[in-house]
Amino acid sequence: MRRFLRPENPPAQDSSAAGVPPATVLIVDDSPTETRILSTTLTKAGYRVETAANGEEGVEIARQIRPDIILMDVIMPVLNGFQATRMLRRDAGTADIPIIMVTTKDMQTDRTWGLRQGANEYLVKPVDRGMLIERIRAILGS
Repeated sequence: MRRFLRPENPPAQDSSAAGVPPATVLIVDDSPTETRILSTTLTKAGYRVETAANGEEGVEIARQIRPDIILMDVIMPVLNGFQATRMLRRDAGTADIPIIMVTTKDMQTDRTWGLRQGANEYLVKPVDRGMLIERIRAILGS
C-alpha cells in the first residue's frame, strides 16, 4: 500500500522573495496560550510576529518597532487594551497603526467602546483564524 505524505505545516508565504519584507504584527495578550496560537497562525501566513504580555509593554514595543498592525487583547494586567489603544491613538508616532481588538469581551457595549477608543476592528475569541488573516490582509491592503 502506498502512502502519500503531506507536510504537517505548509510553508509560509514568503513575501521577501519578491523583495518586500513581511508585515510585522504585534500581538498584545497576557495569555501565553493565545499568544502562541496567534503567533503560529500569523507566522504560517507569512507575517513577522512580535509579542507583548500587557498593554503597557505593548505601547512601549509599538513605539519602538512601529509594527504594521497590532492585535490587542482587552483584559490584561497593568494597562488594559482599551487604555493601551487610547494611548497609541493619542501618540503621533503610533496613531496611524491599525489595531484589531481580539478579546473574549462579547458585549455590544464593549465592541462600541473598543471602536470608540480607536480600534479598526473588534473580533471575539476564539477567533476564526481564516477570518483573522482575511481582516489583517484587508486592513493592510495585501
